[in-house]
Amino acid sequence: MKKILITGAAGFIGAHLSKKVIAGGAEVVGLDNLNDYYDPNLKRDRMAALAACDSFLHVDCNLADRQAMERLFQEHRFDAVVNLAAQAGVRYSLINPHSYVDTNLVGFVNILEGCRHSGVKHLVYASSSSVYGANTRMPFSVHDNVDHPVSLYAASKKTNELMAHTYSHLFGLPTTGLRFFTVYGPWGRPDMALFLFTKAILEGRAINVFNNGNMERDFTYIDDIVEGVARVIDKVPEGSELWNGDAPDPALSYCPYRIYNIGNNKKERLLRYIQVLEECLGKKADKNFMPMQPGDVPATYADVDDLVRDFDYKPDTTIEQGIAAFVRWYKEYFKI
Repeated sequence: MKKILITGAAGFIGAHLSKKVIAGGAEVVGLDNLNDYYDPNLKRDRMAALAACDSFLHVDCNLADRQAMERLFQEHRFDAVVNLAAQAGVRYSLINPHSYVDTNLVGFVNILEGCRHSGVKHLVYASSSSVYGANTRMPFSVHDNVDHPVSLYAASKKTNELMAHTYSHLFGLPTTGLRFFTVYGPWGRPDMALFLFTKAILEGRAINVFNNGNMERDFTYIDDIVEGVARVIDKVPEGSELWNGDAPDPALSYCPYRIYNIGNNKKERLLRYIQVLEECLGKKADKNFMPMQPGDVPATYADVDDLVRDFDYKPDTTIEQGIAAFVRWYKEYFKI
C-alpha cells in the first residue's frame, strides 16, 4: 500500500484528491491546520467525510512550522507527497502579502527539506495558471517563458517551481509541478466566483463582474483536476534527453523535474459561465459591471498537449455539466 502525504487535505482540491487516492488503495496522511482564510466549517465538513476512512489520518500542522514539519517526516515514511496547501487568491495577496511568504515559500521549503531527508520518491505540487502573468500568446504553454507575474500569488507559485528544480538538481528529488486552471465544482471555495455568484443570486443580491464582463477563463471541473493529479503521482519524472542548455525549455530539465498544465483546453467567456449558472438556478443575476482588478488577467487558456502525450489524459467536463453538479451540491449542502 502506498503512503501519501497530502497537504491542504481539508481544502477543495485536497479533500477530493484524498478521497480518490484512498479509493485506489493508498494510505493518506492529510495535513491541514483548518485556518480561517474562509469558513473553517466547510473545511471541517470536508474533513469529516475523510475521517470515516481507516486509511486516512489528519495531522493538524502549519507548513511554516519548521520543527513540526521535521517531526512529521521523521514519524512517517511517505512514498509520495502532494503539496496542495497554499495561501490562495490573487486579490487577497494585495491585502496580506506576508501570508503568501509564510505558507507558499517558507512552507514549501519545509516540504522540500522533508522530502529530501526522508527519501520521498516523488513530490507533486500545485502551481497555478497565474504564473503566465503578462503572457498573451494563447493557449498558454508550459514551454513558454513565465517571468512576468502580475500578482504576489503568481510570483510565489513561480518561485515554487524554481525551488523544486533546485532540489531536483541538487538532490535528485523527483518533482512535478501542476499548473491548475480555474478549478470549480462541488465543495468549492467560498471566495471563488461560482460560489460567490450562486450565493448572491439566490439571496437576490447583485454580482460583481470584473473587466466589464470581458473576462475569459479555462474553467476546469474538480473531478478532471484530481484525475490528472492521481495519474501524475504514479509517474516519477526522469531527466529529459530533449534538454538543451543553449536553448532551455521551461517545462523540461536534465534532472527529474517536470511541469504540466491541467486545464479544460477551452476558454469560456465569463458572461457565458454566468448564463449557464442562471439557467441551472432558474434565476437571473443582477450584474455590477466593474473594471479589471489589480493582479487579474483578462484571459486564461491551457495547452494540455504534454498532459495528453505523457498520461493519455485530457479534461473534458463541460461547464454545463460542472455548474449543474455544483448547484446540486450547493442546494443540498445549504438545505435550499
